[in-house]
Amino acid sequence: MIALSLTEIAGLVGGQPHDIPDPDLKVTGPVVIDSREVRPGSLFAALPGERVDGHDFARGAVEAGAVAVLAARPVGTPGAPVPAIVVPDVIAAMGALARAVVERLGTTVVALTGSAGKTSTKDLVAQLLQRRGPTVWTPGSLNNEIGLPLTAMSADEATQHLVLEMGARGKGHIRYLTELTPPRIGLVLNVGTAHIGEFGGREQIAEAKGELVESLPSAAEGGVAVLNADDPFVRAMASRTKARTVLFGEAEDADVRAGNVRLADGGRPAFTLHTPTGCSEVTMRLYGEHHVSNALAAAAVAHELGMSVDEIAVALSEAGQLSRWRMEVTERSDGVTVVNDAYNANPESMRAALRALVAMGAVTPGRRTWAVLGPMAELGEESLAEHDAVGRLAVRLNVSKLVAVGGQEAAWLDMGAKNEGSWGEESVHVSDVRAAVDLLRSELRPGDVVLVKASRSVGLERLAQALLDGEGEVAGRWA
Repeated sequence: MIALSLTEIAGLVGGQPHDIPDPDLKVTGPVVIDSREVRPGSLFAALPGERVDGHDFARGAVEAGAVAVLAARPVGTPGAPVPAIVVPDVIAAMGALARAVVERLGTTVVALTGSAGKTSTKDLVAQLLQRRGPTVWTPGSLNNEIGLPLTAMSADEATQHLVLEMGARGKGHIRYLTELTPPRIGLVLNVGTAHIGEFGGREQIAEAKGELVESLPSAAEGGVAVLNADDPFVRAMASRTKARTVLFGEAEDADVRAGNVRLADGGRPAFTLHTPTGCSEVTMRLYGEHHVSNALAAAAVAHELGMSVDEIAVALSEAGQLSRWRMEVTERSDGVTVVNDAYNANPESMRAALRALVAMGAVTPGRRTWAVLGPMAELGEESLAEHDAVGRLAVRLNVSKLVAVGGQEAAWLDMGAKNEGSWGEESVHVSDVRAAVDLLRSELRPGDVVLVKASRSVGLERLAQALLDGEGEVAGRWA
């Protein structure tokens, strides 16, 4: 973070210094919420958690090198003071401090949202832009009112680009995040069915996601809305912004589009990248055709920030996966390939992952494909229909075997597969991770490709890791 004195920070967040011996002492390290991540010069933000209260770790954070604690109450004791800035709401204070940092830096803020592909696209945008200058981006999926300020505050005077993923679980969430870190470029990927149970419908999701483009400065002030031309809900957001609109996609009228899209080298997408300044060939290292849309979105942002089409094509062809458990491909010593895509799941990403699985299996004739799938969360009344549809799609794509892991939702996956065709034992429903691991260990053979995917709350990454660990125990328990 940029160096700020404790007096400055107290003023910016509306806090009261408490037990601070030197108000001119500066915070020169990162703002952290985990006392184990404290480094000399840090500011420790004490957040209440589900199991622990950050205030209980305040003294340890200062002893580890934190300059002070951002807290909701004094954290010292008589005779043993702990320097703190006391605020009514620690999360709100973090947001206020993040806004102040971004305003002082004047860096270019790129914000993106969407129902699927946010993190993979954010990683692509970051890898492109860092070729042009120092770039800070959201680690993993820390895209809420806590994670976004932490990312923004990690920027410093050298940062040229700040790439921020913005998530939403309801109306007004993205608007709040854009108030903390006002973007100049806003990217909307798609409007799908993720969290549809909470929002109530795709129209409501579109309303929430569109808050990003509404926040952008006007075209005259440099605002740019980068919108998916292939998604009618996103394309319609052009009417909700004062910014200049740039379209990406496979549509003929897209400003940045893909031509001659194909899958090569075991399911890696290749295409011709077309931009207003020329075209170039791209062959990606990532797996799955769904990454074409992600790549076009990243290319549109990079083009707006001055990268040539050839620079963009080279960067996209060399880009890797920065975040864990997203189409993370590992080949075991016996030739079994494990695809760990267990970070999260919704109907759109499930369909994309299944198609990628089939493409990987098609490289070698006779290669078997296994879809090990768990529940998709927060689908509300659509849950039965969506799980049933994914099970049916596995049959239509000719996936060799479906293993549905878990309770009722997994039973719906299995039901959909069996109702789609006479699969017999090719679709199996097991109750938990351990049962799935036992089944796979007994039946996998060299050359098989295994996709593991479910919503994050399911924790199916443990299953993928157990397959990679050989005979190791499955950590934790099924929940």
